[in-house]
Order: sequence, then C-alpha cells, then structure tokens
Amino acid sequence: MDRAELERLLVDVSEGRADVGEALGRISLAPVQDLGFAQVDTARAVRQGVGEVIYGASKTPEQIASIAAALLESGQERVLITRVDEDKHAALVPLMADLPPLDYHADARMGIIGGMAEESGAGTIVVACAGTSDLPVAEEAALTAQFLGNHVERLVDVGVAGVHRLLAHADAIASASVVVAVAGMEGALASVVGGLTSAPVIAVPTSVGYGASYGGLAALLAMLNSCASGVSVVNVDNGFGAGYQAHLINHVGASGARG
Repeated sequence: MDRAELERLLVDVSEGRADVGEALGRISLAPVQDLGFAQVDTARAVRQGVGEVIYGASKTPEQIASIAAALLESGQERVLITRVDEDKHAALVPLMADLPPLDYHADARMGIIGGMAEESGAGTIVVACAGTSDLPVAEEAALTAQFLGNHVERLVDVGVAGVHRLLAHADAIASASVVVAVAGMEGALASVVGGLTSAPVIAVPTSVGYGASYGGLAALLAMLNSCASGVSVVNVDNGFGAGYQAHLINHVGASGARG
C-alpha cells in the first residue's frame, strides 16, 4: 500500500465506504516480510512515497525473484530492479513467469515491473552524458527518474573534449529543472554544465578512464571541487542515486509529489 492508497482508504472509512475492521486489517499488515535471506520493507512507499527498489548486484536470480514477488504481493504495483546483467536477466525470466512481465533494459542493466509512473514532476530532468562509455550509468539515472514519474531529456556524448556539442544544447540545459551530469576521465562536464544553468546539478563520476583516473576517483574529486555553484555529487557510478535525487528535486511543490 502506497501513500495515495492509504489516503484513499482513510477517506473511505471517514465516508462510510469501508469499516474500521477492514481498514485495520489492511494497514496492520507486517511492514517487514522476513524471507530468511532478506527483510523486505513492504511499508517503504507509505513512509517515503516510493516503494523498495531491488539492488540486483550480488543477489542470486532466485533471491531477486522472491523479493519481487513479496513486494508485489504486499500491494506494491511497480518494482524497479537495478544492476542486473544479461545473464542474470536470462535466469530471471523462468523464475518470474508467474509475475507481471519484466521489462528489461540491457543498456541500463535494469528491470522494471509495472511500467513507468505517470509524469507528475514540475519540469524536465536533463541527463547529460560525457561519452558513450558513460552511457550505462547515464541510462540508469534516466530510467530511474522516468520510473518515478519524471519527464527526462537525454544529451548523449556531450563531453568537454568537444565542448561545442554541449553548447548546442545550452537552451535545454538552461530550462531544465534539474541536470544530471555523468562523466568519467577528469569529470569536467559537471563544472561546465553548472555554469550554464540556474538549476541544481547532480554530478555523477564514472569509473571510465585510463590508469590515473583510479576507477573514478579523479572524476569524483574534481566534481567535489567544482568551482560552479549548485553542483552536488553522488558516488562513483551511482546513476540510481542521482536519478532518485533528481526526482525528489523535480517534485518539490509539484502535484503528486514524491511519485
């Protein structure tokens, strides 16, 4: 049960369409379902507005399928699964045959059950990707934001090595509600984007780069030291975290806030 469903239930009780016993039974379901290997948070949508997301890395296909089934059985209508490679997806297909279809996005390594939420954000989230090698992280951010009910515009391969490619999209960047800047190497994209917009910029360093990039550490430190005001930084390769944070910003004051 999410926040909106809870509100409808309480209205039904107040207007006599549901009795107290029925409401109590629905609300008092255990907020955590113990699967032995996982404690599934079935009440997260009531507290936070967004249901639990399954982090697929290091989980077996059987564990992912069981968690997804538990979330759906608890009333969560849509489930997002991150960090699922193609081999794991292939193994999930037969395990989830009795569940609603899993829409798999190989480029973002994500699976979605139940489709995208209706767009309800205040404006557009722009996800700007420095290079093609950064696309998996950028797509993770973009799809996360879309899943949560945001309009997303993608700018692909607009790194500062050819800054004219970025400047060609200056209008889109300037009019965005939030910009997610995804870059590896030296991570300069976030600072340049920060100088082109009054919107918050969420910088995502990636692990793309040669030896001295140290698996994304160089980009992370560069973004943390950005001279552009309004730039915040998430962890290396954390496209999901950036997309989620962009969603929260884009829903401040919007109807249907918090997805």
